[in-house]
Amino acid sequence: MNSNLPDGTSVKKYGLALHTSTPELGLAISNFAGDDRCQTWNLGRSLATDLHQHLVEFIAPQTWADLAFIAVAKGPGGFTGTRMGMVTARTLAQQLDIPVFAISTLAAVACSSSKKSMSTQDIALQMPAQRGQLFGAVYSVNSNSGVTELFSDAVMTAESWQEKLESWGNSYQLIEVGSELGASVSGVLDLAYLEWQQGSRPNWSDALPYYGQHPVHGK
Repeated sequence: MNSNLPDGTSVKKYGLALHTSTPELGLAISNFAGDDRCQTWNLGRSLATDLHQHLVEFIAPQTWADLAFIAVAKGPGGFTGTRMGMVTARTLAQQLDIPVFAISTLAAVACSSSKKSMSTQDIALQMPAQRGQLFGAVYSVNSNSGVTELFSDAVMTAESWQEKLESWGNSYQLIEVGSELGASVSGVLDLAYLEWQQGSRPNWSDALPYYGQHPVHGK
C-alpha cells in the first residue's frame, strides 16, 4: 500500500467505525497500512451509558486528531441503538471537521461474509423486522472486496421476500442476519474506506439512519 492516502494525507490518519445497530457494540480503527484493531461488547440496554467510555478507551493510543474519517452503521437494526451511533458519529465528525460514511448494516455483513468465502454468488440477506416483517437486500461481491447493491435494503413480508428470491435470476447465498452484529463493524470500515479511496468526502449532515419502519410500540 502507498505511504499516503489518495489525497496525500499521511497514513498516520485513521478511519474509525462504529456499529450500534444491535445490542452488540462494535468499534474498529485502522490506518489501512497495517495498524488496525476491532473489538466488540455485548452491552444490551447499557449501550446508552457505556458507549462514550468504550469509545474513549478504544481509540487510545490514537487521538481524535488522528482521524481522517468516521464510518457508522446506519441500519437496519434497533431504532435506539442506530440513532445513538448516528448521533455520535455526526457529532464527532462535525467537531473534527471530517467526513462521515453511513454504511448499510446489511452491506457490512455482506462485505464481512465475502472475506470468508471465495464464492462469486450474489449475497442475499434477511433480517427480522418489527410486526412480523423482515428486511431484505441482495449484494454482489466485487473483485476489490467491495459490494454492489443489487436489491436495496427494504422491509417487506416474508412472503414478498420469498417471491423476490424465487424470481432472482442468479445463484445466491442466503444469509440470515442475527442480532449480534458488532463484529461486522470491520465491514463498515472497509466499505467506507473504499468510498474514501474513490474520493468521496460526505459531510456529516448527509449521514442519515435507515430505520425502514416507524418505531411504534418501542423496541
